[in-house]
Amino acid sequence: MTVKKQEICNIIETLPDELSSKVIDYIEYLKFTSITNQAPEEVIVKDEEDLRRKLEKGIEESENGNVSSVEEVFSKIEKILVS
Repeated sequence: MTVKKQEICNIIETLPDELSSKVIDYIEYLKFTSITNQAPEEVIVKDEEDLRRKLEKGIEESENGNVSSVEEVFSKIEKILVS
């Protein structure tokens, strides 16, 4: 364990138990933002308009036969999460 991680553990040990769920939530948030910061632009939804554009593009691509299997999609997602 690195010195910083040990420091984090020591600080967490001193917190009241009622703050534990907030600490866990924040750690999960940090992990999520780390992953999304590395994700390709096309999988990040910025706002409602961005979602609408991406859905319309996806519908158009599927109508043109440009589709991927579920296995291919999960493989791509796994590569994003592992890198």
